[in-house]
Amino acid sequence: MKKIYFLFHSIILLCLFINQGCYKAPEMTLEEIEAYKASFSNEIITKTVTHPWKNQEYTIGKNGGIWNATINSDPKSFNLLIAERDGETTSILNPLVDYLVDYNSVTKKWEPRLASYEVVVDSKKQTLDVIYTLRDDLYWSFYNDIKPKVKVTSDDVVFWYNEIYGDEECGSSSYNSRFMIMDDGSKKEITIEKIDELKFVFHFPKLVAEPLLSTNMSFGPMFIYKAAKDGGGVTAVKNLFSVATNPKELPSLGKFFLTEYSPSQRIVYERNPYYWEKDKENKSITYPDKMICQIVSDVNTKFLLFKQGKLEDYGPTPEQLDDIVTNANNKFDKTGIINNSIKEGYTVFNAAGSLSASFWSFNQNPINKDKPYYKWFTQKKFRQAMSCLLNRDRIIKQTYRGLAEPKYTFFPSANPYYNEEIILQYRYSQQQAQKLLEECGFKKGDDGYLYDWENNKVEFDLTITSSNPIVSDISQIISDECKKQGITVNVRQTDFQKLVEQLTATYDWQSLIIGFSGGTIFPTQGSNVWVSDGNLHVWYPLQKEPATDWEARIDYLYHTAASIPDYQKAKPYWDEYQQIILEQCPVIYLVRPRSFYALSNRWNMSNVYFDNINGALTDRIYLQE
Repeated sequence: MKKIYFLFHSIILLCLFINQGCYKAPEMTLEEIEAYKASFSNEIITKTVTHPWKNQEYTIGKNGGIWNATINSDPKSFNLLIAERDGETTSILNPLVDYLVDYNSVTKKWEPRLASYEVVVDSKKQTLDVIYTLRDDLYWSFYNDIKPKVKVTSDDVVFWYNEIYGDEECGSSSYNSRFMIMDDGSKKEITIEKIDELKFVFHFPKLVAEPLLSTNMSFGPMFIYKAAKDGGGVTAVKNLFSVATNPKELPSLGKFFLTEYSPSQRIVYERNPYYWEKDKENKSITYPDKMICQIVSDVNTKFLLFKQGKLEDYGPTPEQLDDIVTNANNKFDKTGIINNSIKEGYTVFNAAGSLSASFWSFNQNPINKDKPYYKWFTQKKFRQAMSCLLNRDRIIKQTYRGLAEPKYTFFPSANPYYNEEIILQYRYSQQQAQKLLEECGFKKGDDGYLYDWENNKVEFDLTITSSNPIVSDISQIISDECKKQGITVNVRQTDFQKLVEQLTATYDWQSLIIGFSGGTIFPTQGSNVWVSDGNLHVWYPLQKEPATDWEARIDYLYHTAASIPDYQKAKPYWDEYQQIILEQCPVIYLVRPRSFYALSNRWNMSNVYFDNINGALTDRIYLQE
């Protein structure tokens, strides 16, 4: 199943629109768009496989084979702390770590991984403890046993929580999530205590709705990181495991060892025989002996490699769907029965629209208060007007060929606090946008351009990542729609790392399109985004005090609702929370694209599933005999 990687319900920046592309088409009427979407979408869906995970029992596989994949870019470091700020680096290191527990999206229950757990509530004190007990067969091990194995103990977790996540100088995205807002407005910390070699406990100063979500974590080896910190402080910790490190020296608790890194070429992993998770025949999972990831950023090159049989799987871009679906040789029949005797070609799966969506946001950081755009962006009606200029139907047609849905709600339907009646009111309407802009004091000049109340021409930048062409297509649509109101939007392409620096350090961006990982299955996911002091509170991060009344209200609603285990009592708070964000438009969500996934038929697909909650589940895939 999908592993819930929450980092104390914080969110990680990810490069946008992975494995997506750009499809140019002329503008169409709404009626033409709807007709096109229906015909094309139905044809594609009927020719692909729907196979979601429903908690099915896995079959026993066999070891062997090489899994060939790609990654988008080189790692920035082999250091787990440094990796937090880069989604690609995090994904590269994930095979070397694991998490305490996992959430089963079907049963709606938490399940043990590295540790079993017990939640103990003190009703009188209104506090709770989460007691974890680690498995007794966990080891930090090294490739080819170049160094002795080291047993994983509660010391590893306690050190990581206190000295890495808990040291503000380390700059971890999980730092703020350690604190809870008490009823009197003060902050108290969620603390950790070692009980014995395998057992530790998190102490919560007040009740919380999802204590496992708040404490589920991965961690690094204390015996390495503590030695560095004791000898040279946080600087020494950050200097550990640069990309110049021999990857064979990296310890692993996960499914693989990282055994080779050739810059700009590839990363190689080999199966970890000491990995704790076993099948019923006591074979370590995962089954492939090796995983080779070529470093390829261009989506067309990836597509060519897949068609040549040099990649095991591929997520097609919208304009590639005709080709990839037409030439599929699906192993599943119309009733969902698998024919694993088919070994040639590939199978194409489909899933409903993604749970999350990328968004358009505007910089409200007062570091830019002397800039004209700061005065515009801090106006609620201006942001609402921008939402009215976002032509989602046009984006769906031109960039996704009809295979997407507008994102009008805040929580996705999988979230227990999703409310279909709480929806965005500021949808595409040039007339409504014009009215809102006029109410703000903007006027169109004789030259056709829009000017503010100080006669400043309304012109601003829209920063996007340069790695995926679909972002460029969407930004051009936005620019074109804004132009109809006399607004000039200058699209600026930049490297993703530069964009991250602008978001988290220099704050010198104007508007941008970005996306986050993690989704929002739980309402408290994203504490470092939606709460005003969060380090990824995009439009104005790390506020000492809420800059606006509505942000203060969001803080209150978030912290209050997060502490109410009872669904009916918490619901009014989460309802208002969603309403405020959709009314204030600090971020403007785009669309939820339908997902497609192609997988080589040389693999047995008995353990393969694909859906919009878990993505592609291939943890237990094995070669077809």
